[in-house]
Amino acid sequence: MLPGKKDRSPVALEQRDASGDQRMFSPSAARNSTPILAVLKRVLPARGAVLEIGCGTGEHAVCFAGAMPNITWQPSDPDADARTSTSSWIKFSRLKNVLAPRDIDVCSGQWGVEQTGPFDAIVSINMIHIAPWAASLGLFAGAGRLLHAGGLLLLYGPFMRDGAHTAPSNAAFDAALKARDPSWGVRDIADLEQVSKAAGLVLRETVEMPANNMLLVFSAGSV
Repeated sequence: MLPGKKDRSPVALEQRDASGDQRMFSPSAARNSTPILAVLKRVLPARGAVLEIGCGTGEHAVCFAGAMPNITWQPSDPDADARTSTSSWIKFSRLKNVLAPRDIDVCSGQWGVEQTGPFDAIVSINMIHIAPWAASLGLFAGAGRLLHAGGLLLLYGPFMRDGAHTAPSNAAFDAALKARDPSWGVRDIADLEQVSKAAGLVLRETVEMPANNMLLVFSAGSV
């Protein structure tokens, strides 16, 4: 599995040659889009540019961009099928503020979007626990390079607090992830804070989300 690539297990639509519909659907994206959007609307600027790392099926990209028309949304994913699905979602949504998905490996020293940055925010949903720890390091390093001063890095998913899981279901999920790949796992907020400091970011807010998830809001530069 490529660094930063998520195992989303999306349900693909039946191919329709006439319409070119290649959208995929993720049940988790359908569940969490509304609560995540509520936080994004509160913390993001009224207008600006957002880079999404690990866009998956593309459902989040069109949902968030559709609700925030003055935000330019740049989705990305290292998986070709995910990018195909995202492109199809953009086509069928007819949104003009979602750009074509990019192929970004967060572990790379160059992401290929340096010329279009800096960004007002970088968003990554359900990615870092289904990727090697190197992906977390690369994500924060990239955020340090590509965010405006005061720009935000937003991470959504399950997290540990000071070495302890916040729910039995998260502990079971962590064990299942590590059984599949020892380099995967639910990350500890304290470890992420340490990495963020090296990249020039600070944890500004921890938002409790449904189903024992959290949304971490890191800020570049001084708060």
